[in-house]
Amino acid sequence: MSAEHALAHRQPRPSPDTGPGVGQEAPVAQVGGLPVSTLSLDALIEKMLVEAPLRLSLNQPPLLIFDANGQGLSMNASDPDFRADLAQADLIHADGQIIVAASRWFGGPHIADRSSTTDMFTDSLKRAAATGTRYYLLGAEEKVNAECASRIVAMAPGLQLAGRRNGFWKPEEEDAVIDAINAAAPDVLWVGTGKPREQAFCVRNRHRIKAGWIVTCGGLFNYITGDYPRAPMWMQKSGFEWLHRMATRPRELAWRYITTNPHALWLIWKHRHG
Repeated sequence: MSAEHALAHRQPRPSPDTGPGVGQEAPVAQVGGLPVSTLSLDALIEKMLVEAPLRLSLNQPPLLIFDANGQGLSMNASDPDFRADLAQADLIHADGQIIVAASRWFGGPHIADRSSTTDMFTDSLKRAAATGTRYYLLGAEEKVNAECASRIVAMAPGLQLAGRRNGFWKPEEEDAVIDAINAAAPDVLWVGTGKPREQAFCVRNRHRIKAGWIVTCGGLFNYITGDYPRAPMWMQKSGFEWLHRMATRPRELAWRYITTNPHALWLIWKHRHG
């Protein structure tokens, strides 16, 4: 299913349990050693569209928004550098269905629903266009980044794209990357260079970047262009999207899921039972 088709046909999500409104702190669910926001997808989008432009206008440091899934849980436990970067997040949202399910297995605050980064992005486009919220796309290969930019402007007429850049640069070029972002001054900077590079970049540069929110997004841009196919909706809702990804990109993802998913399940159990 194309991103355009998904955006056009996505049904409104039920909202009886969206949690606190904008400006209020939502409770967090402790899942596998990570504090994950309980906000619903819609509440998270609303929070972003209100807070990001406001923080930018007040010249406040950007908020760091990271995601949690099985891979993230595993890396948080096994990679000290990644764990230190993840600890700097202002909000961690439930990118994986396993995170949502785990919050309901053992009591405590429940995560309202899954807020996959792809859904967070696509569901926000028309609202961002309506509110004048400006996006910057950082990541992926040049061809993918450019095509993604073209597609989202077509998907959401009126969307203001502050700028874009591919995700490949040398260490000595990072200052120039930051300068380009700051010249554009986006409300939301989407960083899609993959774990753990994107988290390290955000933490290292958060006080140099002029933006309201910085959101890590992995392979998002490839999903928008269709280079990475999304799983059928039933697989997304049932928590088996990882299986679809592994089947469609086995060389890239098979080993990752075979090793990190069991580890993530063990961590969820361990942190609940000590």
